[in-house]
Amino acid sequence: MMANMADVPGDQETTRLIEKAARGDPHALGALLDRHRGRLRRMVALRLDRRLQGRIDPSDVIQEACLDAARRLPEYTDNPTMPFFLWLRYLTGQRLVDEHRRHLGAQARDAGREISLYRGALPETTSAALAAHLLGRLTSPSHAAIRAERKIRIQEALNSMDPIDREVLALRHFEELSNGEAAAVLGLDKSAASKRYARALIRLKDILVSTTGGLSEG
Repeated sequence: MMANMADVPGDQETTRLIEKAARGDPHALGALLDRHRGRLRRMVALRLDRRLQGRIDPSDVIQEACLDAARRLPEYTDNPTMPFFLWLRYLTGQRLVDEHRRHLGAQARDAGREISLYRGALPETTSAALAAHLLGRLTSPSHAAIRAERKIRIQEALNSMDPIDREVLALRHFEELSNGEAAAVLGLDKSAASKRYARALIRLKDILVSTTGGLSEG
């Protein structure tokens, strides 16, 4: 059953835990899932619709995805076509999609400056979400007006970027995926993903310098 596991990129400890979990070791399964909760939380925080913040606990979304993973682990080990974390990320994204549908139905995303970064299988990240994360350090109430103005200006700058560049920025800079993981998610080769990320970082630096002084104020 595990014949294909060696063909899937991943660290040796993850592979060892998958093999033990597949043989029915509950402690290995728990350790395997716990290794990835932090990264999954970053993804959920970035992609959870802002209208649902405070109504949905990201931990609940991740827990449901982990239950899905436990149930479907034999399916994965029979045909591991992607690294385990990307598979777990996909399951979490599908749970997040379900929550969006359950709570928002067919409601359209807010109009205006907020646009999706890239249309993929997971809930779409938006320029508004990226801008909010970029300004996360300015949390003092005394900076509310400055923060709102900067957020709009950063959103406008992000909107001018290529959609895939925005998404590779979200994947690498905010979700903290590796270059190989981001390339796999976007269906790019590693060289192309690396070049797009470098280009996006340069653009991000220009955005921050022009709108916030590099977030050094406040």
